[in-house]
Amino acid sequence: MLQRYFLPVGAATVWIALSEFLRNEVLLKTLWVEHYASLGLTFPDAPINGAVWGLWSLGLAIVLCALLTRFSPVQAGALAWGAGFGLMWIVIGNMGVLPFGILPYAVPLSLLEVGLAVWILRRLSR
Repeated sequence: MLQRYFLPVGAATVWIALSEFLRNEVLLKTLWVEHYASLGLTFPDAPINGAVWGLWSLGLAIVLCALLTRFSPVQAGALAWGAGFGLMWIVIGNMGVLPFGILPYAVPLSLLEVGLAVWILRRLSR
């Protein structure tokens, strides 16, 4: 049980969280901060926000693990990406807090994130 689920999901969670941190706090932070400032808001980067992203990363890893039991890796990755990222961007875009200028960077990086998470899950669950 540990080898089949907890280790792969834990490793995928770490990868997803690290990828999110690098993309949003290192590569795209300036765009986020400037966009929020233009709205008269402060970009939410308190430790509690990081903890919530950690939970989101765990949730995405669990969803991917579940989808991989029923679908091919490409199908599972596409479904998880659409649910995890596509829907999130629709919602925050609708709320007006999505800086659309990040999407040319965020879309390919998030696809890579999900793809590597699928690879980690498949590799470690054997």
